[in-house]
Order: sequence, then structure tokens, then C-alpha cells
Amino acid sequence: MNTAELKRYDRQMILPELGLDGQLKLMNSKVLVVGAGGLGCPALLYLVAAGLGKIGIVDHDTVDETNLHRQILFNRNDLGKLKAELAVQKLTQLNPDVHLVAYPLRLIAANAREIISGYDVVIDGSDNFSTRYLVNDTCVALNKPLVFGSIFQFEGQIAVFNHLKGPDYRSLYPEPPAPDEVQNCAEAGVIGTLPGTIGTMMANETIKVLTGIGKTLSGELLIFNMLNNNIQIFPFSKTKVKKQPVDATKKNAAEIQMTQLEAWNALNIPFQIVDIRERYEFEENNIGGISIPLYELSSQLDQLADQPKIVFCCTSGLRSRIAVNLIPQKNNQEVFTLILPQDCKI
Repeated sequence: MNTAELKRYDRQMILPELGLDGQLKLMNSKVLVVGAGGLGCPALLYLVAAGLGKIGIVDHDTVDETNLHRQILFNRNDLGKLKAELAVQKLTQLNPDVHLVAYPLRLIAANAREIISGYDVVIDGSDNFSTRYLVNDTCVALNKPLVFGSIFQFEGQIAVFNHLKGPDYRSLYPEPPAPDEVQNCAEAGVIGTLPGTIGTMMANETIKVLTGIGKTLSGELLIFNMLNNNIQIFPFSKTKVKKQPVDATKKNAAEIQMTQLEAWNALNIPFQIVDIRERYEFEENNIGGISIPLYELSSQLDQLADQPKIVFCCTSGLRSRIAVNLIPQKNNQEVFTLILPQDCKI
């Protein structure tokens, strides 16, 4: 390192856990950030400031007025411009020694492997299921560690996947929703400080992965609720999730249509609707019942009423079919799956 670099990184190099060796590891590292949005912006700022060697930025989107309350790299003068290219321009001013590469394109199956293969660690700050599963599966195929974050209203999640033979994203969420279920999480609403907090934590996990210091969130999902300051960490493993034995006594749940619910209502036949989509999807449109996202179902079984009929519903039926296998089936209780219509109204 030259004199300027020694001075720039002095405050972090004097940490005994990091030191000169750790800083050199950072300066020789290559990290790909997928998404220059609410999560990507703070992660990029801190990683560039930390002095990584090369950072790639993948984002096909342009800056919109609605981005500005949380995507802190941008301002009103940037409206309509490509985020990836803008991020490179702005971050170069912060630290010109970091090699920054813009990929102003959508990450798809045709280009994911080629792009991701050139980096040591991938950060996923995307806001849709298709990209999350594509990034995860590509990282697994290429044996690349993946730092993941997601945000919803006041709650954020963060985990490290595929690190040192640890579990991957599918260990938590085995199957993606169908394409027609996918919605942009910007529609859910989010407090602007949440992606700043989670994005900064993602940068911190990345630094730990690159340098080997501390304990990472590999095999653990951290959930932080900023509304009540509640922090929970849930351990998980690919063995428990991926190799869970099949319960041969379970019956496949019958798939029903809205007309069946209407008939039960007309006959005063009791049933419990459990909407297992994301909460923002439920709030936008729903047919009643209770909202329990699929990933929360196992911990909220006490909310399921002792009704003779339980109806799980989502947009395509995929998450509903998964939910059936996550609950203990009671005697004489029937379980059904329902595909919601587009307007989600009876």
C-alpha cells in the first residue's frame, strides 16, 4: 500500500482482528452487488469506503422519484438515469482506488454465470423472487458465498448463504413462487432507514466473509424489526430442510376454486382461510381470513383455528401446497389449497 492508502484505511487496520493482512485481503477481493437500490446503496458506500479491490454493480433500472427516500446514492438531478452507471460515477469520487464496473442490465439465466464467475462474493439486494433464486442457484453452482438481505415495511432479514459448505437460500425457501406471483417489493412500502440498516449489515457480513474475521450469519437468519427494536436469529441447516422425511400419512390437499368458498358461505359451513402470501400482498388484495407468510407458518401454528376445513391460499397455489406439508394434520380436519383470482375478491 502507498502512503495515501495507509492513511485512508488506518482506522480499520488498527483493529487487531483486521490488521494489515485483513486490509490486503479486502484490496485483493472482488464483490458483485446485485441491485443498486435501497439495500445496495448503503452496502456499496461502505464497501467502497473499506477499500475493496473490485466491485461490480448489476442494475437495469433508472432512478425514480419514489426511490429517493431510501436510495441514498441518488438525488433529484439523477432522475431517469441508469442506477448502475450513476453508482459507479458517484462511488469513484468516494474512493478512486476501487475498480468499479457497471452492468446496466437485468441479470438473467443467459448472463448470470458469466458475470458472477468473475467475483469472490455476491451480495443480493434484489427485490424479486426470480432474481433471488437465480443468484442463489448460480452461486451454488459456482461455489460462491452469497450475502442476502430483504426488507418489508419495518422488518429486514439478512443471512449468509453457501459459505464454507453452509446452507443456501433454498434451505430456507425451497421453491420460488410462480412467475405470475412475483411482485416488486417496492409495492409493500418501507421505512427509509430500514434498508440503510440492513444494507450496512450486509456490507459488514461481506467484510467478515472476505477477511475471515468474526462470526458470520452462515446458517442463521437474522430478522430485525425496527418498529419495536426486536432482533431474532433463527438457525437453519440444509440437512433439516432439504432432507426432511416425507410423512406418508399426509394426503395431498384438494385444490378448490372460489365458487367452493361461496357455496360454503351460503350453507354456513365453517372454514379458516390462511393467506400465506407476503403481508404486503395480503394488504393490497385479499379475501379475508388471516395473513401468515409461508416462512412464518411453522412458528405460528397456534393461530390456526380448530376448524374442520383449513384453506391455504396464494396466487399460484405453489406456496399453498408447501404449507400443507408444514402443518400437523389433525383428525377429521380437511386441508385445501386455493388459487386466488387476480382481483382477490369474493
